[in-house]
Amino acid sequence: MQAMNLDEIIRADIRSSLTKSGILLFLAGFLIFMGIITSEIFYRRPYNTRDSYLSELATIPAGDERLQEPSAAIFDYIMIAAGIFVLISAYFIQRVFRKYLSTIPLAFLGAGLTGVGLFPGYVVPWHFIFAQAIFIFGGIAAITSFKIVHSPLRLLFICLGIIALAFLVFFKFFSSKLGSGGAERWLFYPIVFWLTGMGTYLLGIKDGHRNTLPSN
Repeated sequence: MQAMNLDEIIRADIRSSLTKSGILLFLAGFLIFMGIITSEIFYRRPYNTRDSYLSELATIPAGDERLQEPSAAIFDYIMIAAGIFVLISAYFIQRVFRKYLSTIPLAFLGAGLTGVGLFPGYVVPWHFIFAQAIFIFGGIAAITSFKIVHSPLRLLFICLGIIALAFLVFFKFFSSKLGSGGAERWLFYPIVFWLTGMGTYLLGIKDGHRNTLPSN
């Protein structure tokens, strides 16, 4: 069997990294979205998307610990898993593109997701800190992904990031119109959809890897 030359090895490594990062980001977005829906299904207290925060799905009311299960476990474990997936994908993306402007916010997003799962809403102030990391760095990661995404998709990703950050900055205004839960979903879901979109993009370009290498 003929040995692979150096160029073939590099190309194979690029394809492998793109595949892994794409799958992980797509799964992260899918798990978050479906995990939230599933947690809402099993939530045993009054809950509505307009007035209830997402973190309430994992918040244990005093004296009502059993009422939250299994919604709290579903929410927490999904967030932890999604965060780990995003962190790993940031590593593989950095190996291919070497664009810290894109991968550092992505890594902080992954850390925020993991932290929200490890520290539910009743763990003060850590839950708030990690939740803000998700909102801030998720929006930034969507915008800075323009460094590694081609048009017209880069414009869509930038718009998703701007929407997320706009709802963060003007949260009080939007919550007065949409409710606190509605405004939070408009803030968070664009980030989730960006994750799935970014994952799909990386999977789609893995065979056109010659154009993915960063310029010197």
